[in-house]
Amino acid sequence: MSEPLAFSDLVEKFHRVLAGLPDYRIGQNTSCSIEDAALSAFSVFFTQSPSFLAHQRTMKQNKGHSNAGSLFGIRKVPSDNQVRNLLDPIAPHYLSSMFEQVFSDLEATGELDSFRSFGGNLHIALDGVHYFSSKKIHCQNCSRRTASNGVTTYFHSAITPVIVAPGNKRVIALEPEFIVPQDGHAKQDCEQTAGKRWINEHAEQYAPKKATLTGDDLYCKQPFCELALDKKFDFLLVCKPDSHKTLYEKIECLEADGSLSRLSIHCSTKGGLEVYTYRYANQVPLRAGEDALLVNWCEVTVTEGTDGKVLYYNTFATNHQITDQTVHSIVRDGRAHWKIENENNNILKNRGYHLEHNFGHGEKHLSSFLLALNLLAFLFHTVLGLVDEKYLLLRKTLSARKTFFNDIRALTRYIFFESWEHLTDFMIEGLELTVPP
Repeated sequence: MSEPLAFSDLVEKFHRVLAGLPDYRIGQNTSCSIEDAALSAFSVFFTQSPSFLAHQRTMKQNKGHSNAGSLFGIRKVPSDNQVRNLLDPIAPHYLSSMFEQVFSDLEATGELDSFRSFGGNLHIALDGVHYFSSKKIHCQNCSRRTASNGVTTYFHSAITPVIVAPGNKRVIALEPEFIVPQDGHAKQDCEQTAGKRWINEHAEQYAPKKATLTGDDLYCKQPFCELALDKKFDFLLVCKPDSHKTLYEKIECLEADGSLSRLSIHCSTKGGLEVYTYRYANQVPLRAGEDALLVNWCEVTVTEGTDGKVLYYNTFATNHQITDQTVHSIVRDGRAHWKIENENNNILKNRGYHLEHNFGHGEKHLSSFLLALNLLAFLFHTVLGLVDEKYLLLRKTLSARKTFFNDIRALTRYIFFESWEHLTDFMIEGLELTVPP
């Protein structure tokens, strides 16, 4: 089942994607390929080793071969400046097909089943993330913000969608959508507009898979919800009172005449008893006006069973029908949205991927292209964590993420490995581990 997602197969498919990257060079100086430049940058993110390429160049000189070649298929290791110059003109959307390929393989092998929740739905969490900021360095694709003192800050941000599921610690990265100034638009781009572009560009791939879009309150606007429905997505979005006055006026009316549905559920947890109190209503207007979209609304308040202390509170709007039988599961799915921050953004920022580090800004697309490669490195590790038993064993034994990658960095610096499997076998043997049958 896992063969299509083995590391060597992933790298082979990635080669095919990178072979289609455009080459904008003029002249005959093409000794280093675009494919090698992209793979070289990717290898740095995958190994979480800023010095990986330098070490592999040294190994190549001393031993005649290197791990850059055996693990990633890099034919000639370029310099850091070559990598930046070659990748700068290339738009990141050329990498989208790799995200799609991994998703399709996960679905075909059944690995997506563990991410399906209530009603067999996949939940795609949308959220924006900043990955570059400077008051001096900028490019044509930078967003900008000018403070009252006249100082301008240039920055890059993107939507980094991931598939999330309640009770599942992993997330599956999907194609990012970059928040950049759009041609023909005077206003700065924004997260909600970028979210709409993502829907338009990727609905054909994901909507037929019973996909529900989750997001913060800023997405809970009628144009966004209508677009999601039109593209055959479901939605489950945080819905705050301050930004939905008409909806909450309707909720108050329903509460006043006793027609607002209520339900309480007592749940035993490791910490004791928790009480989930729900209020919900179906077919309430999302905004004012005769053309208002009718949505289903619910509220959850989680309290300690002993003293009534509030542990959690939130409200959601969705197109899923809410009943006494479904409200607990729907809210549980809505709460899983936080995983995009904890299991995705925080890991990318603070757990070795250095999302906010300026690996190279460039004049056109370099910053965003490198971000897409970084997300793919994260995705490859996620896939290995799902299907590679040796990888799983090593990550469990070397429980600290930092320890695992420190070992990878040290081993690939000094020892040549013929393949990823050779490397993992070497580590397992050194640690005297037994691979489960």
